[in-house]
Amino acid sequence: MTVALMWEARAADGRGDELLAWARAQVLDRAPVRRESFRAPQDRVLVLTWWDAAYDEDLPEIPEPAPELVTRAVHRWRFESVGLD
Repeated sequence: MTVALMWEARAADGRGDELLAWARAQVLDRAPVRRESFRAPQDRVLVLTWWDAAYDEDLPEIPEPAPELVTRAVHRWRFESVGLD
């Protein structure tokens, strides 16, 4: 089964590049099948990781950044693949 973990944070004003660099520098305890980083308006950063794992398997996740780097707590979601359309 393919599981995708989604990590999304909003940087403090003007710190979007710093938050993106911080997120990309985070090393997970094991490597996912795929990892991709995104940015969006309002200094938002999104990281998706794909895993060959059961939905409820304990998987490494990107931690919370330092509080001064973000405007709110990180949002996290977990999805399982339902196949290609």
